Amino acid sequence: MRKALVVGINDYPSAPLKGAVYDANAIASVLEMHGDGSGSPNFNVRLLTAPSAAVGRAELRGAVEKLFDGDCDISLFYFSGHGLIKSTGGYIVTPDAKKYDEGVSMDDVLNIANQSKAKNKVIILDCCHSGALGTPSITGNGAALLSEGLSVLTASRDSESALEVNGKGVFTALVVDALQGGAADLRGHITPGSIYAYVDQALGPWEQRPIFKTNVTRFTSLRSVAPPVPLETLRKLVIYFPNPQDQYGLDPSYEFTEPTAKPANVAILKDLQKFVGVGLVVPVDEEHMYFAAMNSKSCRLTALGYQYWRLVTEKLI
Repeated sequence: MRKALVVGINDYPSAPLKGAVYDANAIASVLEMHGDGSGSPNFNVRLLTAPSAAVGRAELRGAVEKLFDGDCDISLFYFSGHGLIKSTGGYIVTPDAKKYDEGVSMDDVLNIANQSKAKNKVIILDCCHSGALGTPSITGNGAALLSEGLSVLTASRDSESALEVNGKGVFTALVVDALQGGAADLRGHITPGSIYAYVDQALGPWEQRPIFKTNVTRFTSLRSVAPPVPLETLRKLVIYFPNPQDQYGLDPSYEFTEPTAKPANVAILKDLQKFVGVGLVVPVDEEHMYFAAMNSKSCRLTALGYQYWRLVTEKLI
């Protein structure tokens, strides 16, 4: 119920690339399995790379149509290769490109995805001028036309190139890092939005700028990894803070180095320190939790802590 079409093309007759096939293999590998230690399969990946598979214009368009056919949970399209911008819009270039027929129109890809009955559709492009996807030329006003459940993430603006460094696409390398856990939330979920945030922060303001466009009411998880705080620990937020405005009082018995330390309190402080490490809790009137305990101060939820407190209360964690 989770399908992914991953395409990488190096072998363009007049302008070969070095890293597109590598990037496609990296994306396919990370999408196939979850990273939470469960060994659970994730996407059913179809990998197309030239020359081991024919990836001409007709073959690519047919593969895209097949990907978005049906009503699966998620259909994800990834492409790494050449992109082209013309007065008629953006194009995904295929090796059989010729003048006036350079490849698959980005408008066509968007239309196919828009018409799909899949609950969630994700398009990720690592090619020059990829930002043209989601801003169809036919609108004439630069408006993005995305159907419900569709997210688009591209390596660059429609006016920019997508860079390769050391045989890897800069954008795809960051996307892979994000999928491996860099963009995970505290539940271990990775969404299109969190991938964009990760990539956006990593690229400087003078480098290529990624583009993210979406029309969703809630993000779907593309991959799960081990959460930074075990979920059973995270659920204790509502135990330590029955109300979100409560403060949890500390004293020296929570600090394991003290003669008065109590094992149960020491265990609680360890949980609270984990929450501090991920920004859910802060000590009150002290810089560190150690001093909060030694000086019999307290700790409280942060704004982010409140959001996760709410998720636990609503049994979403």
